[in-house]
Amino acid sequence: MPKLAQERNYRGYYERSGADVRQTPLPERAYPPYKVVRPARPRYTKAKSAKKQRYNLIHSIISVAILSVIMAFVYPVCYNRVIKSFFFKSPYPAVKADYYKLLNPTIGYLNNNLFLDRYFLSGPETKNPQMVELSLNERMTGLENQLKNLAALYPSIEPSVFVWDYETGNYAGLNSDKLYSAASIIKIPVLIQLFRSIEAGQLTIYDTMTLKDYYRAEGSGSLQFKAENSVWTIDDLARLMITESDNSATNMIMAKLGSMYDVNSGIRRWGLGQTQVKTWLPDMGGTNFTTAEDLARMLYNIDNPNFLSVSSREKIFDYMGHVHNDRLLPAGLGAGASILHKTGDIGKMLGDAGIVYAPNGKKYIVAIMANRPYNSVLGKDYIVKASEIIYNYLVK
Repeated sequence: MPKLAQERNYRGYYERSGADVRQTPLPERAYPPYKVVRPARPRYTKAKSAKKQRYNLIHSIISVAILSVIMAFVYPVCYNRVIKSFFFKSPYPAVKADYYKLLNPTIGYLNNNLFLDRYFLSGPETKNPQMVELSLNERMTGLENQLKNLAALYPSIEPSVFVWDYETGNYAGLNSDKLYSAASIIKIPVLIQLFRSIEAGQLTIYDTMTLKDYYRAEGSGSLQFKAENSVWTIDDLARLMITESDNSATNMIMAKLGSMYDVNSGIRRWGLGQTQVKTWLPDMGGTNFTTAEDLARMLYNIDNPNFLSVSSREKIFDYMGHVHNDRLLPAGLGAGASILHKTGDIGKMLGDAGIVYAPNGKKYIVAIMANRPYNSVLGKDYIVKASEIIYNYLVK
């Protein structure tokens, strides 16, 4: 029944009974009936409540244990190494935190450049590279198949080959973009950066350097046996670096340039992304690396007048035309052919890269690197036969 009708019904009852309507409250039924709510009962039984208490106790114990570990080990370390240095003067003022290394934990081994005593990782210049790229025309698949068949005869050798013909722009590649240990072939970019620095006016070819014991390096080259404090010109050092593959001369030149990171900085500006100098010579571990394609691009740009002057090119070609080691690429060339090149030899890798001039006027770039079993003579055999195949394909 609606509320108003209920009120009227009860008021009529009280009026008929003679009661004072204004003073007599309406009975409870005069209001809308509501559902009777039962009194609340505990949601959990006594067993469930005990289980919950045990769970809360375990949770509290774990929380206290974690907090204790943090307070006992983590907080003291953070306080002593970070917080304390901000508010209190260190008792060891000579020892300072290097926050750059803390923020860049991998920079100690992932770097290729150095500026203002800071190591960093830089990429190659791709928008305006200083070196021009090779103009690639058609792939010489016939030559590639011959090189692959030759590699099949040397299963223990992992070759990387790149060939480019000046006349046609045709090319052939076999693992040519794969990273290989550069060995002494890394001296090609060192030599190029030297003459780039000379042209920039940072030094001259007649500048001198004094041989010190810390420049001496084992391996190839005669400079390591010369008298301490003997004086050498940059021209002498560059010639020894290329003709004898002298490691001591290479270290002296890189030191003059501003360390290996100056060479890396130049390599990045040239537009090369796969070549890097990471170790002073001798690099017997093979940590300095390059690719056959990068080597071909460097060799091509030595003859680029917008990259190097004529006088620099003549000096570089003079050094590379008198390399003492003629047992690799030169051994596979025909009679009357000449080559400007640089070799590399460590236990696990053997290589040679250069520009070949044939008697009939043919000219091509070739770079071959061969991973091999330690000091295996098979690496040499492969390079000589590959050089012969390439020469016969392009010249004869």
